[in-house]
Amino acid sequence: MERNLGEQPIALILTELELQSKDLVTASTEQLTHKMVVRACKGRLLTKNVKAKVRAALNAASGKDYRLEELFNY
Repeated sequence: MERNLGEQPIALILTELELQSKDLVTASTEQLTHKMVVRACKGRLLTKNVKAKVRAALNAASGKDYRLEELFNY
């Protein structure tokens, strides 16, 4: 199974919102690391739990309510 799935929509969203991985790590109330955010943007295959953490942090940092389907295309 291929683990690298190419750049994900979350990378474009972060760019549009002018957010960086450190902003998501800071906004997270869970154990989220810079490495998890970078992997999410690059399209590394993530577990449901990690995708949920990234989504929650993005929603907290942006003040918006993104769904997983908007952030990942797998």
